[in-house]
Parts: sequence; C-alpha cells; structure tokens
Amino acid sequence: MAEIVIVEDAQAAGELVADAVSALIARKPDAVLGLATGSTPLAVYRALADRAGSLDLGQVSGFALDEYVGLPASHPESYRSVITREVVEPLGLDPDRVHVPDGTVDTIQTAGADYERAIIAAGGIDLQILGVGTDGHIGFNEPGSSFASLTRVKTLTEQTRRDNARFFDSPDDVPMHCITQGLGTILRAEHLVMLAFGEGKAKAVAASVEGPLSAMMPGSAIQLHPHATVVIDEAAASELKLADYYRYAYANKPEWQGV
Repeated sequence: MAEIVIVEDAQAAGELVADAVSALIARKPDAVLGLATGSTPLAVYRALADRAGSLDLGQVSGFALDEYVGLPASHPESYRSVITREVVEPLGLDPDRVHVPDGTVDTIQTAGADYERAIIAAGGIDLQILGVGTDGHIGFNEPGSSFASLTRVKTLTEQTRRDNARFFDSPDDVPMHCITQGLGTILRAEHLVMLAFGEGKAKAVAASVEGPLSAMMPGSAIQLHPHATVVIDEAAASELKLADYYRYAYANKPEWQGV
C-alpha cells in the first residue's frame, strides 16, 4: 500500500515533499517532474522556490497533469498560465522544458497522443505531484475513469466545475471539457506523491488509501503503484481507520528510505 505521512499542516507537507524533490534533483539533475495545479500543491512549490537558489534547476523538465479545452493559453486560469505563474517563474525553470497538454479545439483530437509521446520522449516522469478532489478525482480523471486510461479529453462533472468556480468570475465560465493525463499515464511515473489538506478531503483520502480499488474512486489507483506517498494534514486524516499505525510506521521508518 501507499506510505501515509500525517503532518501538522500544509506548510510542513510542502517542506517534506520539497526535500524529496531536492534529493531527486541532486541525484538526477535532468529530473522530470509531474506538476499538479490547484491550491493543494502550492505549499510544495513555495518551499521549492525558497530553496531555488541552492538547487540547479537548469535541466529539470515538467509535465502538467491537465488543461482546460477551449480556454486560451493566455487566460489567467488556463493551466499554462497557472504553471507559469506558480512554478516556472518562482523556481526559475526553463519554460521550454515545462509542458502542458494542448487544449486548443482545432488540434484536440490528436493532443492526447501527442502528449503521451512527449512524456515518453522525455524518459518518463520521475516524481508526480498529485492532489485529490472531493469526489476522488486525480488529474481530471473523474469517477468512472479506467485505470488503464491515457491522456485524453474528459467531460468535467458538475461537482468539479463547482469546486473550480472559485477561480473564475462565474460558475458558467468554467469550461465543460478538459484534457488530462490518464490514470494509466500517472501510474507510469516512478514515484507518486499525493497531497490533501482539510476535513473536506478526508472521505476521499480514506476511500483512496483504505477503500477498495474502484473506477468510481480514481484516487484508489495509487494502491497499484509500488512507490506512492500520501502526505496529509490531521484534518484530511480524520477518516482513516489506521491513522495511528501510519504515525507509528513513519516515526520508526529507517532514515535511509527517505520519502
């Protein structure tokens, strides 16, 4: 099963994951990162930005999980804009090495296959950062997504659109469709790191790590991965049956294992 790490708050989670990313870059300067958007991974990106001066990030590449379909790349809430604003610029990454799925309507029919080829050409993703939605989605893999799915177009659920409406002027402005890495794509990464904070994520976290494997709970796909780490705060851990064991196991973990 995944390693469950329960920390005090989002800042502590950000520092812990930034340590793992820093160690990865130290041993592999041309590391390929999988980049999630939304509010959850911001603590990681801020922690990495704070230490960017001591890291050589010149060869690091990145692949975003998803993008809205039909939203211009110049729109402030396109994931191209978000990744540039929250990751590329603060960390000083080479923008030519940071990729986002192409949500352009005219080329959307081939965009998924193009993105898959780009990830493979880069040597695959070394560490994939993930959030989890209140309905268990990771990336934009909504409930019902196949564990074998690759990068493709998906229709967003009403709940996801409501959750993301806070980033737009109106709920009606949230696009109906997206292009997202599939669960099969995500599972090819060498290391998965899923983050979740707050009581609102507690049920999805518990179902993802302790519930049955189910396409209705996309987050449960991480149970299939040989190296998955789930970093959560106390509120997000509140529905876990084995929380005390996870704390005990992490407290007694051999230091050489890292995250």
